[in-house]
Amino acid sequence: MALLKMKFTQQRRVRLAQGLWLLSWLAVMCGAFIFCLGIYLKTELLRRDEVMDNTEIHVVPNILMMVGLASIGTNWVASRVCQDSLDASRFPRWKVLLLAWFAVAALLCCLLIAVVVLSYALQGRLEESLKVGLRNGIRFYKDTDVPGRCFQKETIDHLQMEFRCCGNNNFKDWFEVQWVSNRYLDFTSKDVKDRIRSNVDGRFLLDGVPFSCCNPASPRPCLQYHLTDNRAHYNYEYQSEELNLYSRGCRQALIDYYMDLMNSTGPGVLSVILIQMSVLLSLRYLQTAVEGAMALENPEGESEGYLLEKGVKQTFEDCKAKVLDMLKFAQVDAADAEVSPGAADAEKTVDNTTEKAASPTPAS
Repeated sequence: MALLKMKFTQQRRVRLAQGLWLLSWLAVMCGAFIFCLGIYLKTELLRRDEVMDNTEIHVVPNILMMVGLASIGTNWVASRVCQDSLDASRFPRWKVLLLAWFAVAALLCCLLIAVVVLSYALQGRLEESLKVGLRNGIRFYKDTDVPGRCFQKETIDHLQMEFRCCGNNNFKDWFEVQWVSNRYLDFTSKDVKDRIRSNVDGRFLLDGVPFSCCNPASPRPCLQYHLTDNRAHYNYEYQSEELNLYSRGCRQALIDYYMDLMNSTGPGVLSVILIQMSVLLSLRYLQTAVEGAMALENPEGESEGYLLEKGVKQTFEDCKAKVLDMLKFAQVDAADAEVSPGAADAEKTVDNTTEKAASPTPAS
């Protein structure tokens, strides 16, 4: 029994084809939107590539770009099918291609759903990637004369000013690394010598932060150094003072930024999924209705349109049987290929024996 069967007159088929043609072009524009969205996400991720430890999160924009391009092509094909569905002589050429079209369209919908799921599922991976990447970025901040790291300082400074953040978790992360290069240290200074000697690793550590951590909204001039020394600044108390530095860490700032960006794409992607599903279902109705009218040899008569020729369970069983038959056929072919050399040798032996038996015995 056909699933979700509907009656279609010639007029209804024409209206369905016209409406589906418009919907297909809307889906083409949605595909272009998905592709552009993927490019935008990819660009934003590449901009912060230096503070990320891995590129696993790039799978989301990569899928978006791939699905966007495929969606443009498949929905353009759907628009052509709608045009040819009104011509009984041109529609049959699409019969075989439509099977592949339905498979591709269903796959695109599944991939778009996967994008929505991955946007949430990869949050932990993104956080870990930023944690390691920012930690390395802060550690290499001072290496302005080291090839491959010379732009690290500029990257971190721009990042902290743009996202109004400081350090990895907070500004105290700068206390744990030497962020001033040795080339700018006066090693004849007693203070420099004392700080280096007091550190086990011989690093010059400060209770200070780079200028990019300063919050311009603070009424007090920026305090960058001696942040833990209450005597170093007038009317200042480290424990209770609201420091004129950005309080939020850059890792959390970037996570919030990227997750907001990905979460905002969710409704758009879900809308595209609904449109794509509408095109898929409508085209299936149009296909079966037109084929039904052609089978009755009355293109202008009433026909039936449906989604599945049989019930869901029966269709599943038929597909399963077809797949098993294909697998059995492949196994038989492989077995024949293995047996054939032995069979050829046996046949050759039999032929030789026959020839010997048939040859005359020489007279004595």
